[in-house]
Amino acid sequence: MGNLLKISIRNLFRYKRRTVLTSSLIAFGVVLVIVFGGLAISFKTQMIGILTNSSLGDLQIHKKGYVESIDNLPLNITLSTTELKTVEQKLKSMSEVSAYSPRIKFGAMISNYAQTSNIRLSGITPENEIATCPDLIKRIKGTVSDPLHFIQPGEILVPENLMKGLSLHVGDEIVLIATNKEGSVNGITVRIAAILENVFGPSGKDGYIHIKDAATLLRMDQPEIVEIAVHLKNFGQLKNVSDDLKQQLSSPISPAEVHTWEQLSAFASIARIVDLLIIVVKFILISIVLVSILNIMTMSVYERISEIGTIAAIGTPPSRILALFLVEGFSMGLLSTVAGTVIGLGILWLMNFIKINFSFGEMNISLAPRIPASEIVWVVFIVMLVSVFASAQPAYKASKMEPVDALGHV
Repeated sequence: MGNLLKISIRNLFRYKRRTVLTSSLIAFGVVLVIVFGGLAISFKTQMIGILTNSSLGDLQIHKKGYVESIDNLPLNITLSTTELKTVEQKLKSMSEVSAYSPRIKFGAMISNYAQTSNIRLSGITPENEIATCPDLIKRIKGTVSDPLHFIQPGEILVPENLMKGLSLHVGDEIVLIATNKEGSVNGITVRIAAILENVFGPSGKDGYIHIKDAATLLRMDQPEIVEIAVHLKNFGQLKNVSDDLKQQLSSPISPAEVHTWEQLSAFASIARIVDLLIIVVKFILISIVLVSILNIMTMSVYERISEIGTIAAIGTPPSRILALFLVEGFSMGLLSTVAGTVIGLGILWLMNFIKINFSFGEMNISLAPRIPASEIVWVVFIVMLVSVFASAQPAYKASKMEPVDALGHV
């Protein structure tokens, strides 16, 4: 095998210009996959992190039928006391769960006594919410003296666009008016504690109040939980934890439903498009490698017909000739992949050093592109596999040549 490799590399460099040009093209494809993959994966990961860590949680648990009616924020589809205890016991028993936050979600009207607008409110316990969505604190404008108690009873976090639209200021008193599930209307006065930045731009109308205020406003004897947001220690365990919870919490009488962030956010479609683009770029790489190596190996066989006839005439078996050309194609793929991988990782390192900053909605994102080791292994495997596959037909053709016909070729 060692001799075959030496001969193959020597044959490749008999035509240096052609070999360098072909290898450069393959290396460029590898660089393209690594750099684009690093950027795309970094973008997707950061966006998912922003959504899950500042708003949604990694997954959510609701009463069956709630998500189908989520646009109306129904208050009659809530977890009963028994169901809530069952869910909490299950979450506490799971080592993969880092934290969870029960919420009361409802629609209300917000008024400054002169103007009125609608607002979507989440009644939360601040300690639980900040443990479940640790980046929520980053969305609060201004200094927060106590991050664990960023909102107190009698306070509200108002989204930025409503602050501007109603000409509100931090410290102002406003009135919240809401209708409970029985149809009774109630109102309470709260003070604006801080301004809340929206996740994806100025269209959001999501605010936060303390869960005690939510219960008071909706005239609940005790908080009736609409959803439970869950944060995992390892995001990679999302599917396993979700499947486990679905199995454990499903009940014929009063089942709870488990939904991952993908089922709750429109960004999941963008994430799937990013994955599709990565696949397309890999397909381009496969095409480059296939055409390049097939072309150079076909030319190599054609130019060396007399040489093939000579080595066949002195007793070299067809299998040895087949192996010679296969190793030659494999060697070109290997050299090109090593060069492309080194260059691609170097570009990613440079991008991390320079820092790529951009805005998405009202979020400032700093990309730190990196590519998982598994992706690099896949790239190397694909190139090696396609290199051998592309070399197979020319190598087979060379191994089947008759010595007499090959030696008589001009």
